[in-house]
Amino acid sequence: QVQLMESGGGLVQPGGSLRLSCAASGNIFSIYASAWYRQTPGKQRELVAYITSGDSTNYADSVKGRFTISRDNAKDTVYLQMNSLKPEDTAVYYCNAMSRDLRLLGSWGQGTQVTVSS
Repeated sequence: QVQLMESGGGLVQPGGSLRLSCAASGNIFSIYASAWYRQTPGKQRELVAYITSGDSTNYADSVKGRFTISRDNAKDTVYLQMNSLKPEDTAVYYCNAMSRDLRLLGSWGQGTQVTVSS
């Protein structure tokens, strides 16, 4: 199993930027892809972006061109750089890891709260 810890959330103004971090530990060798999700009250958890071990990336249409997912292998950390933030980006953001069979490897934690408001 993989343990994950999100950090970096906060309050930002529309148009602002924020960088989220996700530190992984445990059986990190089983990770095929790392992903960011978000969830607002009354909504299902949404896949925001993921990055594979081969550095392929994919983004939800709603964040494409504004968000960038990356990783620092030396720190076992995945980042989500969020630019041009909009109020609709407000959510609790979670990270997780996937195996080559696309199974989630981590438990859902507390996430990190992002609020975009003037």
